[in-house]
Amino acid sequence: MPLREGGSLPALAEADDDFKYVVKFRGAGHGVKALIAELIGGEVARMLGFRVPELVFLNLDEAFGQTEGDEEIQDLLRSSRGLNLGLHFLSGALTFDVAVNDVDPLLASKIVWLDSFLTNVDRTVKNTNMLLWHRELWLIDHGASLFFHHSWVNREQQALSPFKYIKDHALLRKATRLDEADREFRNILVPDKIRELVELIPDDWLRWEGADETPVEIRDAYVRFLSERITHSEIFVNEIRHARETSV
Repeated sequence: MPLREGGSLPALAEADDDFKYVVKFRGAGHGVKALIAELIGGEVARMLGFRVPELVFLNLDEAFGQTEGDEEIQDLLRSSRGLNLGLHFLSGALTFDVAVNDVDPLLASKIVWLDSFLTNVDRTVKNTNMLLWHRELWLIDHGASLFFHHSWVNREQQALSPFKYIKDHALLRKATRLDEADREFRNILVPDKIRELVELIPDDWLRWEGADETPVEIRDAYVRFLSERITHSEIFVNEIRHARETSV
């Protein structure tokens, strides 16, 4: 079932393990780079202790969606054959609404820190990408993270840049315990853990048209970007503080 949300056009599908997943297609939007961002963003969040739906690799064969009558969706499915990404479907989950639902200041600080680290532009009041499921807060949709990889130039400079889009974050005003979040997360995201996460990226997603680097070299670039960003986290933490001061 197509989910017409945003420009990526994900779908709700049942896999051969009889579970339902929200499928992110390699043929949509920013292609495999969006899947890489979803994978790394989701697994970084999980490592830091957030609730994130299970992420799985989904193989889309030629028979999938053949009865679909929408020509746009047929084109999407044809260009997505092979390895895609799925998020376990949280049946009955409700969208988190900042005007209605409360969140602890430390948790809010941690989420704002996470999105600044990942350069995630998509956790705003209009689209929080947070769900309430069984009375717990869950984070979803990290495909708009790591936007540095769409240009793939000046990577070191981008790793050391503040994240100015944090001014639009849905939980910015509640993020009053940034120092605690920063101390805790810097101790978790050590170089070996960052390397472990980046190694999850399939080779199939790292063969980019027009790119000279091998999959190994591209992985190394992601590791360097994330490692530099965590080493110099004071840059984006200070930007969060500045955004909070100017938003009051």
